[in-house]
Amino acid sequence: MTDLAGQTLEHYPLLRSGKVRDIYDAGDNLLLVASDRLSAFDVILPTPIPGKGRILTAISAFWFEQTSRLCPNHLVSTDVSSLDLSREEQEALHGRTMIARKAERIDIECVVRGYLAGSGYKEYSASGTLAGEPVPDGLRRGDRLPEPRFTPAIKNDEGHDENISRKRLREIVDAGLAAELEATSRALFAFASERAARAGLILADTKFEFGWIDGQLTLIDEALTPDSSRYWDAASMRPGAEPPSFDKQIVRDWLETQPWDKTYPGPEIPDDIVTLALDRYQQVYDRLITTNEEPRNIP
Repeated sequence: MTDLAGQTLEHYPLLRSGKVRDIYDAGDNLLLVASDRLSAFDVILPTPIPGKGRILTAISAFWFEQTSRLCPNHLVSTDVSSLDLSREEQEALHGRTMIARKAERIDIECVVRGYLAGSGYKEYSASGTLAGEPVPDGLRRGDRLPEPRFTPAIKNDEGHDENISRKRLREIVDAGLAAELEATSRALFAFASERAARAGLILADTKFEFGWIDGQLTLIDEALTPDSSRYWDAASMRPGAEPPSFDKQIVRDWLETQPWDKTYPGPEIPDDIVTLALDRYQQVYDRLITTNEEPRNIP
C-alpha cells in the first residue's frame, strides 16, 4: 500500500478526505497525509502522480522550519515511527505525513501576489484592480507588481475560494486581526521570495492559512508548496509573458487538448505527462533544499 487514498487507519479516525490530503484525528494532534492524487478543474483525476505527496510534505516541512522565527507553526514532526500504526500503515504514511497541532482555523486564505498572474491578472484585465484596489495602468501578464499585494479570500473547502477586498476582510475578522494577518503574510512572502531567488526561482504568488493555538496566531496547513504557490524559473522570464509554473499546469494544458467536459472521472493521464509533472515538483524541492545546504533525499 503506497498511498492510503482516503482509507481508514486502525487507531486514528479519518476526519476529512480532500482533493489531495487526508486528515486523521490523533488526539491533541492531526495527521495531515499528502496523497499522490491530482485534481484539475475541481475533479480528482484517475491517474496519481507517484511520489508527489512526499515531495509536498518535504517542501512544507522545509518552509515551516525556515520561517519559524517569523511566525509559529503547527508542525510537530514528520516522523511517524512513534504513532500506533501497523507496518502497512507506517509504510504508507512514511514521508507523506505531518503530525500537526490542532488549531482553531481562521477561514481566510491569505494570498500575497508579487507578480500579475492567474486570477489576479484576470481581475486586472477586467477592471484595473487587484482585490478591488487600483493597480497602475500598463502592466502586462507576468509583470512584477510595483510592490507585493495582499489579496485575501474567503476559504471554501468544497469549491473555489471567494476573493475579497481588504476592507471586506476587516469587516469579517475585525481590523486588528486583519492587520496582523496581512503583516505576517507579507513578512513570510518577503522571506520566502528572497530564499527562492537564491535558488533561481521566482515566487510569483502564494497563499497562507492561519489559526489559533494557545491564543497565538499560528501558520497552519501547508507552506509554500507548488500546490499553494506559483513558482517560476527566473531564467525563463520574458516581458509580457507568464512562464510555465512548477506545478500541475502541464497536466491542465494536456487536459485542455482532450475531448473532456471537465466532469468526473476525467481521462487517464499518459505516462509521459505524469513523468513531466512529477519532474516539475521535484525541481522545486531540489532547487530550494540544495541552495544552501547538502542535498537530502526525500524519504
